[in-house]
Amino acid sequence: MSLTATLPHDLERLADSLSASADELHARIMRGIRQQQRLVGNNGLGGASPLTHGAAQALFENEVALRQQANSLYVDAASHTLEGMGVTLEELLRLAAEARATIRRIERVKELAGISADLLAVAAAIAAARPENLVAPLESLKKQLAARQPHGSA
Repeated sequence: MSLTATLPHDLERLADSLSASADELHARIMRGIRQQQRLVGNNGLGGASPLTHGAAQALFENEVALRQQANSLYVDAASHTLEGMGVTLEELLRLAAEARATIRRIERVKELAGISADLLAVAAAIAAARPENLVAPLESLKKQLAARQPHGSA
C-alpha cells in the first residue's frame, strides 16, 4: 500500500467497515442466542440449527478481534494524519499527560471547561485530518497549561 494523501481516509473507511461488520456479527450472534433460548424453552422443537455455547463464544471472539483491528486502523489513520500536520506524537502525548495532571488539580469549572474544550478540538482536528483546525486549539492548550504551572517550573 502506498502512502497517499487519501491514506488516512482510506484507513478510516476500512476501520468503519470492520466496525460495521463486527456490529452485524454481534447482532447475528444475539439473534442466534435468542433463537437457541426459544428452542430450549420449546423442549428443542423446531427446525433451526442451534447456536451452541462454544460456537457463540468463538463468534464473540471473532467480533472482538474485528473491533481490535478496526481500532488499530483508526490509530494508524490518526498517526498518518499527524505526519501531515507537523505535530509529533510525542508532543501530543506530553500535552495530553500534562492536561490529565492539570485536570486532576483544577478547582475552577471555567478552567476545566477551557482545557477540555481545547483537548476535544485538537482530537477533532486530528480525526478530521484538518491541520488548519489544529493550530489554534493546540496553542490555546499550551497557554492554558503553561499558565497553570507554578512560577519557576517549566
